Amino acid sequence: MPRHSRPKQVHTVYRNSFFVLATTATTAALGFLFWVVVARFYSPAQVGIATSLISAMSLISYLAQFGLNSTLVRFPAASSDRNAQLTLALCVVAGAGGLLALGYLAGLPLYGEKLLFVRDNPVAVATFAALCAFAALNQLAKSVFTGARAPELNVLSDGLTQGVTKLALPAFLTGLGMYGIVGSTGAGFAAAVLCALFLMRRRLDFRFELRVGGTRLREQFTYSLASYLSGLLNLLPQLVLPLIVLHHLGAEATGYFYVAFQIAALLNAIAYSVGEALFAEGSHDPSQLPMLLRRTAVIIAAAQTPAAAVVAGGSGLILWVFGSQYSDAARPLLIACAIGSLAVALSAWANFALKITRQLRQLIVNNAVFAVVTISLALLWAHRGLVWIGWAWGLGNLASGLVALTALLRRRGGRTPREPHVQPPVPADRTSS
Repeated sequence: MPRHSRPKQVHTVYRNSFFVLATTATTAALGFLFWVVVARFYSPAQVGIATSLISAMSLISYLAQFGLNSTLVRFPAASSDRNAQLTLALCVVAGAGGLLALGYLAGLPLYGEKLLFVRDNPVAVATFAALCAFAALNQLAKSVFTGARAPELNVLSDGLTQGVTKLALPAFLTGLGMYGIVGSTGAGFAAAVLCALFLMRRRLDFRFELRVGGTRLREQFTYSLASYLSGLLNLLPQLVLPLIVLHHLGAEATGYFYVAFQIAALLNAIAYSVGEALFAEGSHDPSQLPMLLRRTAVIIAAAQTPAAAVVAGGSGLILWVFGSQYSDAARPLLIACAIGSLAVALSAWANFALKITRQLRQLIVNNAVFAVVTISLALLWAHRGLVWIGWAWGLGNLASGLVALTALLRRRGGRTPREPHVQPPVPADRTSS
């Protein structure tokens, strides 16, 4: 690659990182306001029950990807087949989201007895399934824009459209109890999907074209499956930890737990945003991966460390916005999560590097370490209080990050597997990375 292309690619990493972070910051800021409104209009017990379902919705949205979200970024189809690739992925993910939601509700006697009342209402069951499908589609749409190297479109759809829609509803749905919280969240996902489809049509020239040939999805099934399994392991604690808190500490503690973790997500967004930009650019030109890894590591460290210090130091004031009870009960947990965000940064950066270098087996092992350590420590320490759940989360990420870093160092000096050549689209067609 010519030398003059390196500064351009570094610039692209900064640009993409900025827009991914802007999307996350917009979503998080509006989400912060959403939970402030929810905390004022709903009881902590209602918040605790609702957040258990919202956590499940988040997990289901990732599981429904079947690794296709990573495949669309890592192995985009040629421009002539891109519409077919996206159409097939959208159909699979939407159907999987609804079916997995029904499976989750069916299995509640095994892991969520306090949520069994949801199954008694057919309207609630159908609505939950539909909202999970929209959540899954929204997750896939973010990967579509990332793979098209147009992350600024996520600011409009997943950031502004989702956040504003969600924020506008909870005060008017208090009569529905905790369903008002869940419904507001799901409506935000639905609005974001409609906006994303509009942007895909206008900016990426997307048209529905249902066929399998040329989509590269069958050829990259192993990669999709490995991404899916690693994603399942990585997201498993998001479902399990709220249930552990609900079972051992009660519904109110679950509400405090969820609010603290939502604030901590602002910190974690830094590493994930830079990591997604790393994934897109490293997939586009794997030969520049060593340079990209160094630059993104510096960016993450420079941004994450002071941000963690600010949140830890101002944890009481931040939580006070939600109410004095949140400040009293969740402050130690938020401090633990802020410290643990440094471990999250290491784990996220290393995971994206493993996906680019196609160390699929190591990717699965790495996330298995995270899930086992986090859940085991949470079960062991839950009776001690909320803060110990935060320490379990941080230590799980630290263990995962160190395992992945060891694998990357062992591979140092090796070559990234060569990719089959794909004819790039013409410049006017921004449908592939």
